Amino acid sequence: MLVIVAPGQGAQSPGFLEPWLEDPVFASRLHWLSAVAGLDLAHYGTKADADTIRDTAIAQPLLVASSLLAALAVFPHPADAFTKMGAAAGHSVGEIAAAAGTGVITAEQAMVLVRERGKAMAEAAAQTATSMTAVLGGDRDEVLAKIAEHGLTAANDNGPGQIVAAGTVEELAAFAADPPAKARLVPLSVAGAFHTKHMEPAVRTLSDYSAAISTHDPRSRLISNRDGQIVHDGQEVLRRLVQQVNAPVRWDLCMQTMADLQVTGILEMPPAGTLTGIAKRALKGVETFALKTPDQLDDARAFVDKHGSPSEIDASPTWRLLVAPMKGTFSRVAQTQRESGDTVEAGEVVAIVKSLRDELEVRAPHGGIVVEWLVEEGDPVSPGQPLVRLHPSVGS
Repeated sequence: MLVIVAPGQGAQSPGFLEPWLEDPVFASRLHWLSAVAGLDLAHYGTKADADTIRDTAIAQPLLVASSLLAALAVFPHPADAFTKMGAAAGHSVGEIAAAAGTGVITAEQAMVLVRERGKAMAEAAAQTATSMTAVLGGDRDEVLAKIAEHGLTAANDNGPGQIVAAGTVEELAAFAADPPAKARLVPLSVAGAFHTKHMEPAVRTLSDYSAAISTHDPRSRLISNRDGQIVHDGQEVLRRLVQQVNAPVRWDLCMQTMADLQVTGILEMPPAGTLTGIAKRALKGVETFALKTPDQLDDARAFVDKHGSPSEIDASPTWRLLVAPMKGTFSRVAQTQRESGDTVEAGEVVAIVKSLRDELEVRAPHGGIVVEWLVEEGDPVSPGQPLVRLHPSVGS
């Protein structure tokens, strides 16, 4: 199985788009996304220095645009992606690119959303002097306890041996003077405490903008930063994109879902390297491909062909599917036991998926009429596996 991932803020480097802009098609598409974002992304991706592209309001649109356009370069016919991509995920702001790549929102909606996200987060960061520090190594429980002791937030949990602490510069200074045992601290060159309570003003701003965005359900599995769950309701994806601004990124749980899916290959969009580097440490035996320059495109397509398989999720608009949010055991809700021909109300719980860690309800976000159950009571299910097919009822 192939998973395509998009990196988050901090992955950018000066001039990383220069070789890509030698392709006139890429350059034309970037010019269009620049117009949507109101930023000269070609300049920022080729000529601007590290300090300039560190600015949150610039870095975030630049990252989302580069991931989206590189994906189009890999899949010149965009629909071909759904015959190869088993799942998609994005780290922090990269999740906006993943949402667009799976068809939840358009590229233009993604660029407007990320433009306002970057501006709002930059404004929130300017209210208090905050930053982030990577904690490498150490005992996980001790690291988390020490982060909490100093009033910080574990803003990114990137898997074994890499947690990012975030908070005020004073809190981070105290943390540096009293670090966890056997851990190495690396201050990050970022302009704020992202994914913490300090970003709450940005959440309020984005909530207003998101009310105007129409969505579609993902055409492939979309792995959520919040908890590693598969989300197959477009409006829920959008809600999570907004809420994620001040909530921790659980990339460790995203990788656990990839493992549950039995992923064999991970392709990272440019500026690539960060997420494939993490995967090499955490997902032993999984092949990775960091797409950095256009001269790698033929090899990237060969990598896609090697690991790709069609999405199990039916893209037909005639039907609605409810899918498993995680790996576990399926059971139907005893109180209702909806059968073929029965009506399911919007918001109704129709099934439960149980794992050793969690028990999650599967709700029908839109309602409809049960056409067929696709799994049996007690069946093991994988993340994103279709459970039941619904036909939309009138008005749903």
